[in-house]
Amino acid sequence: MTIQLNERALRVGTRASALARTQSGQIADAITAGTGRETVLVTVSTEGDTNPAPVAQLGSTGVFVSALRDALLAGHVDVAVHSLKDLPTAPADGVALAAIPVREDPRDVVVARDGLTLGELVPGSKVGTGSPRRVAQLEALGLGIDLVGVRGNVDTRIGKVRSGELDAVVLARAGLARLGRLDEITEVLDPIQVLPAPGQGALAIECRAADTDLVALLAGALDDPHTRAAVTCERTVLAELEAGCSAPVGALADVVEGEDGPGSPPELWIRAVASSLDGAVAVRRSASGPYAEPVELGRKLAAEMIADGAHDVMLPPVLDQPSSPGTIEASS
Repeated sequence: MTIQLNERALRVGTRASALARTQSGQIADAITAGTGRETVLVTVSTEGDTNPAPVAQLGSTGVFVSALRDALLAGHVDVAVHSLKDLPTAPADGVALAAIPVREDPRDVVVARDGLTLGELVPGSKVGTGSPRRVAQLEALGLGIDLVGVRGNVDTRIGKVRSGELDAVVLARAGLARLGRLDEITEVLDPIQVLPAPGQGALAIECRAADTDLVALLAGALDDPHTRAAVTCERTVLAELEAGCSAPVGALADVVEGEDGPGSPPELWIRAVASSLDGAVAVRRSASGPYAEPVELGRKLAAEMIADGAHDVMLPPVLDQPSSPGTIEASS
């Protein structure tokens, strides 16, 4: 079934936060520039916005996504814009992932008092993050910092540093870039230390699967093949590990030059980590493979991680059986 597009403005669904509205506005402008279609933003409230509990305790994946998808399927909006790292890995009936635009820098960053880096904070300093993935990998660095759960938008989180309630917060660089606030960053974390969430820095543009003309229009105007290949590989690892978007799993894939040099087909190189919640043990692996086979490469890497004990590592720590910090690391 094909639904013919008329010339009314495309309604772009967005969450209410400043970051969500900013990135959705940027996508709306890109749609207009790439297709000539006018757009209008429509704000949708999601469970992740209204429930103050830590994301890991909300009991489901997609807490920032489902309300936007419901609005899409009900016909209240024509396009939904998500942070890709919030998107469940399982497909949604009736919804098409029409485009994944060029990705922002996916790394995590620190915003700390007095321009400090994590390594310059004294032991016992309070560092805010709401992500089990970040907690696990930061704990593994052994810096002696006190990791504190924090929710809220960028202003709220950075405000806790400015007020002295926290000494630092850890955020995604991509969000600060889209908000024009890169000058507030005091350290960019190397992925060797802290791997980002699968899909971090990328946006997902969804529409109704039945709107085939709109799917093609958005794909032609916005989709970036290199970004799609990289995040597909990362999210395949997450799916194969049977881990949700708040699990202590990091992954980062890059499109790199083929082994035969310039002119040869590009390849994908991916690194991934599955950590215990306390950061005491981690399974790390890396792999490379054909650029055109991101799903196969992700499945291969995940299978190797599972064989190395990734599922056991991600279980909650047993408190009466202390363990020493360690890492299981290999590459293929």
